[in-house]
Amino acid sequence: MSKPVKTVVTILVILLITGLAFYPRLKEYASKKEEKGADASKNGSPGAKGAVPSKGAGGPAPVEIIVVKNQRIEEKILSTGTIIANEEVEIRSEIAGRVTAINFREGDYVKKGTVLIRINDADLQAQLQKLEYQKKLAEVNEERQKRLLEKEAISQRDYDISLTNLNSMNADIENLKAQIAKTVIKAPFDGTVGLRYISSGSYVNNATKIATLTNVNPAKLDFSVPAKYASSVRKGTGITFSTEGGDEKFRGTVYAIEPKIDPSTRTLTLRATSPNTSRKLVPGAFARVEIILNAKANAIIVPTEAVIPDLRGHRVFIVKNNKAEALAVEVGIRNDKTIEIIKGLVPGDTLITSGILQVKAGGEVDIKK
Repeated sequence: MSKPVKTVVTILVILLITGLAFYPRLKEYASKKEEKGADASKNGSPGAKGAVPSKGAGGPAPVEIIVVKNQRIEEKILSTGTIIANEEVEIRSEIAGRVTAINFREGDYVKKGTVLIRINDADLQAQLQKLEYQKKLAEVNEERQKRLLEKEAISQRDYDISLTNLNSMNADIENLKAQIAKTVIKAPFDGTVGLRYISSGSYVNNATKIATLTNVNPAKLDFSVPAKYASSVRKGTGITFSTEGGDEKFRGTVYAIEPKIDPSTRTLTLRATSPNTSRKLVPGAFARVEIILNAKANAIIVPTEAVIPDLRGHRVFIVKNNKAEALAVEVGIRNDKTIEIIKGLVPGDTLITSGILQVKAGGEVDIKK
């Protein structure tokens, strides 16, 4: 057998084997195609010969609607903050010494000037008594020198020395009285005394924390707003806030604003006050803050999902005669779930709020109740 003949035979054998291998799959494919064609004929598919169009194809799109009406809308800034005390101070002693009396109980409300702590001043009192005796002697000496000067029995210099000695005594006495005054620690303002960290007989100095005095009426609130609102908030701006773990709303007023924007966070820090006669606002508590910048009583408000952004701006779909109609609109204030429509809608329009992806301009709609 020649070489060309052998080549032809080999090719034919390969083709035969390949055909036998793929024959079952080809048969299965052909069978499925026939079944699909039969189903299409039964269901009236447009691609089947003599098919009848299905009633469901191109039918009304199911949608949900609302009737547009005027509502109140508020442009708000939402922020978080921290409740702080109106006044707060750590009670410490300016001088070192042993505590001889504690005149408060933990949690007491005290008035300004109330004596809280007394520190042993026995040594200072003894020094004061000694200076008082020395002062009397200096006064007698100064008086004697003055009479002698009038008689020109002594020089002006001698008299000046005695007068200076007397004045020095008076200064030393005043300094010692100031030291004695520091042994009595008084409340610098009205407030509530916190936990006590010393006992009677304890030795204290300026590094020893005795207790904390806090005034919480009114309460203060520190919070921040984004830099873009820096020109919208000012002293006297009203705020509403609630604290963690409660739904009660509290009102306050901004009374101080940081003069610069924090470059690391791009926010502006504000401080507000709020009446706290009931002591419900506790310093250190977390607060959720709302600032109303602008409010409109008769605005058209729609759900955000009803507004579709496009290249020309925004549009919505309304229903007229059971058909969808596209309208170009202008938007205003945005909130979490709603958006204001400035132009394009009027009260009474039937707005499509869901099923918008299936809606086409001029297409019929099926309103779901």
